[in-house]
Amino acid sequence: MHPDPPVTIFGPDFPFPYDDWITHPAGIGSVPADALGSEVAIIGAGMAGMVAAYELMKIGLRPVVYEPERIGGRLWSEHFVPGEPEVAELGGMRFPVSSSTFFHYVDSFGLRSRPFPNPLTAAAGSTVIDLGGETLYARTLDDLPSIYTEIEKAWDSALERVAGFSALQDAIRNRDTARLKELWNRLVVEWDDRSFYDFLATSDEFGSLSFRHRELFGQVGFGTGGWDSDFANSMLEIFRVVVTNCDTDQHLIVGGAEQVPRKLWSDTPPRIRHWPVGTSLSSLHSGVPRAGVAALRRLGPNRIEVVDRWGDSREFPAVVATCQAWLLSTEIECDESLFSQDLWMALDRTRYMQSSKTFVMVDRPFWKDRDPETGRDLLSMTLTDRLTRGTYLFDNGPDRPGVICLSYTWMSDALKVLPHPVEKRVSLALEALRKIYPDVDIAAHIVGRPITVSWENEPHFLGAFKGALPGHYRYNTRMYGHFHGQERLPDAEQGIFLAGDDVSFMPAWVEGAVQTALNAVWGVINHFGGAAHPDNPGPGERYAELGPLDIGL
Repeated sequence: MHPDPPVTIFGPDFPFPYDDWITHPAGIGSVPADALGSEVAIIGAGMAGMVAAYELMKIGLRPVVYEPERIGGRLWSEHFVPGEPEVAELGGMRFPVSSSTFFHYVDSFGLRSRPFPNPLTAAAGSTVIDLGGETLYARTLDDLPSIYTEIEKAWDSALERVAGFSALQDAIRNRDTARLKELWNRLVVEWDDRSFYDFLATSDEFGSLSFRHRELFGQVGFGTGGWDSDFANSMLEIFRVVVTNCDTDQHLIVGGAEQVPRKLWSDTPPRIRHWPVGTSLSSLHSGVPRAGVAALRRLGPNRIEVVDRWGDSREFPAVVATCQAWLLSTEIECDESLFSQDLWMALDRTRYMQSSKTFVMVDRPFWKDRDPETGRDLLSMTLTDRLTRGTYLFDNGPDRPGVICLSYTWMSDALKVLPHPVEKRVSLALEALRKIYPDVDIAAHIVGRPITVSWENEPHFLGAFKGALPGHYRYNTRMYGHFHGQERLPDAEQGIFLAGDDVSFMPAWVEGAVQTALNAVWGVINHFGGAAHPDNPGPGERYAELGPLDIGL
């Protein structure tokens, strides 16, 4: 079980209590009796697709899941040895405990989590910061030179003065939606067109410090590590991350995060309508999702044709599309009439960030050995300006192999290794780490095969996650709010719903995938003539009250 979070991801753009909605004893809604058993196409078997399919099955509809590759999406836990707990978390690997709706599913399935070994945390044990050829060893911030404390104080002070950080967190903690919207909407107006780096460079706090302070903040940051790959992003996105505690108190899922979508696929919920107890998504699909989607065509009102990659064609009254937004333009042949031109603009302008990871399994957690001369850990969680950028150490106990994420990089740092095979990537990472730890032979401990990923090179993803640029708030609002008010759209645009973390206001966090999936579920219920329970109004019922600020064209 995860600890009770002080602040939940009660998103400031649409502060709807998804965690309360999904756990309410009245349930999330129902469809009319004549709609029971109706098929709904689900495009993509990542977390958003699995949540949508699971919840639609529970209310008595029949999800038909299409997936070109594997269940899990960007929750991708690659096992070094099948059946053993050591995994390379190629996608999402650290989950803030504020992700209360995601952890609802984690807890429901009895999965365990533990603190993620982020820099300068107790879970990491020790941290090495290697910048400009200087290597520092620390267990807490107090062990580092004073310049790092100056950076932390400047960051905290700027957030408080400019964003009203503590007041925003209090409003989220208290679920005071009126106060939260008042504070947040002011930031939307002031910061939609401004970047993260603009915030730093123009703030009084950082403006009075040297460029070196901003440089160190970009390379090391606080919480999860360096921030410089986000410097071009909209500052609104950064405000969201910090105010909802996404960058602090993060946990990993023991045995791999991919277990969560796979449990959604195989679970037999005890409370289910229409289907017999013992039904699962897996049993409705004879154990295997349908092939990936090749085409989406509008045939008429409540008639959308889905054609899979092998040419099989089926008609559906509703479709939930959870795939990466660009695929609707590049991989899937879509009728343009399915979305408005404004929405197509938002989908195509979505900007994705590159990311690369390289993992190895080692014979044991040897990094806990102590250097006889210094008394320090032999190897530490490492932040550096070298090719590896971030190195993380995962310990499953003294009698189990360990796992090292040799390198976790984003954006231009990820592109540096894009052409190289995994063996070359491992070699480059070991060479970089050897300059930091000249007396440690990491290679001597490596066992089994190395594992790597470059998300921008994955044909069904084309990037790791969305990174909104300045000016993208309008685009995000169009995508996020698409589930609501479809009865006012032309017939050709009704019955298809978007979900996924790239549709959410919280990209890169699985909670965004979960919440947008639940939006889509509400949209499908409404499309079939159903509704949320009067005692438990859903996101659609409360959208007019809580929806994002309309900042016009």
